[in-house]
Amino acid sequence: MSIRSAVVLAAGEGERLRPLTTHRPKPMLPAATKPILEHVFDALVDAGITEITVVVGYGRTHVQSHFGSTYRDTALDYVVQDKQLGSGHALLAAEADISEPRLVVNGDQLVAQRIVTDVREAHADNDAIATLGLIRDAAVEDYGGVIRDDDGHVSEIVERPRDDRTYHLNAGVYAIDPTLFDYLRGPEPHLNEYSLVDGITNAIAADEAVRGTVSDGIWIDATYPWDLLDVTATLFESDDGVESRVSSNAQVHESATLIEPLVIAPDCVVGPGAVVGPNVALGENVTVAANAVVERSVVDIDSRIGANATLVDCVTGRRVRIGAGSTVVGGPGDVRVGSSIHEDEPLGAVIADRVRDGGGVTYAPGTVVGPNADLAAGTRVAGVIDGGTEVQ
Repeated sequence: MSIRSAVVLAAGEGERLRPLTTHRPKPMLPAATKPILEHVFDALVDAGITEITVVVGYGRTHVQSHFGSTYRDTALDYVVQDKQLGSGHALLAAEADISEPRLVVNGDQLVAQRIVTDVREAHADNDAIATLGLIRDAAVEDYGGVIRDDDGHVSEIVERPRDDRTYHLNAGVYAIDPTLFDYLRGPEPHLNEYSLVDGITNAIAADEAVRGTVSDGIWIDATYPWDLLDVTATLFESDDGVESRVSSNAQVHESATLIEPLVIAPDCVVGPGAVVGPNVALGENVTVAANAVVERSVVDIDSRIGANATLVDCVTGRRVRIGAGSTVVGGPGDVRVGSSIHEDEPLGAVIADRVRDGGGVTYAPGTVVGPNADLAAGTRVAGVIDGGTEVQ
C-alpha cells in the first residue's frame, strides 16, 4: 500500500540558531525567501503526500498562523508537543492519529523530493518496521551515521560517529509501521529525551527489520545562524533548489545592478545605483535604498537597508533597520555561540528581529546583535550584543 500521509516534526526551537530563534522556531527561519518548513512541505506534496500532521511546540503560533489548515491543497493537522523532549517524544504526540504506515520527516532540514519518494516506494516493497532515507558520500560526523549492508538491512545507527567505518548519512526521512511506537517508549530516554533514532535502535536490538534506501539530492541543515548563508547558496546551486528570480511585484530602479544568483520577493524596492547580489535573498517588502550594496546575504521580511549602506555575508531577522552608510564588512570572523568560539566563520553579522541602527554603524566580522537592540549613529559593534541593548 502506498503511503499517502506524513508526520512532520516541527516542535523544536533551534537553540544554536539564537538570536534568530528568540521569537520563532527554527523551521520558520528563511531558506532563501521561504521558511525551511515550506520547503519540506513542497518536497512531501511533490512526492504525492496528501495529508500532513505537523507536530508543533516552541513558537507554534508562527507555524499555524503562517500555513493554516491547508498547503497546496494538502490538508494540514496540528498536534502540540507541550515539552520539547526529543524527536521520539514529538512523534509519540501524534500516535493517536497513526494506525497505518506513515512517513516521518524532520521539519527543520531541507530534503529533496526524490529522497521522500525513494523512502515511500522502498517501504512499500519490504516488511520492515522502519525504512530510512540515506545519502551516500556525505559528512556524518555532526549528524547520524548509518551502517547498511548490501541488501539494505540497517544494523546500526551512530550519532556523530568518529570511527573510520563507512557510513551513510541519515537524512531524517523515515517510513514507519505503527508497531514502532512500542520501541519509542523504552528503555529509559537518553539525557531525558526520547529520540526517534533511539527507538529505531531499540527495534534493531529486538531483531526487527529496519531498512535503508540510498538516494541522491540535496539535504541541508542549518545548525548555526551563518549556515543560512550556505543553505541559500546551496539552493541556488542545486537542481532541486531555487532559480534566480525577481518578483513581478518588486520595484527595481533602472540604474540598479542585480547580480545572479538572487531571489527578490514581492513588494521589494531596490533603489537607484544599488547593487544586489550575488547569492542574495530579499524577503517580502524589503527596501534597499540608493547606492546600497548587498552581497552574499539573507535579508528577512519588512527590513530596510539605508542609502549607501553595505551588507556582506549578513543574515538579518525581520523588521531590521540598517541606517544610511552603515557597513557590515563581511567575514571571516570569530563568532561566539554560548561559551564556544567558532573561528574564521564566513559571517559578517547576524542582526536579529527589529534591530535598529542610526546610520554610519560599522559591524566587525562575526558580530551577533540580539533582537530589539538600538545602535546609535556612528558606533562600532563587535562580538555579541544582547537583545534590547542600547549601544551609544
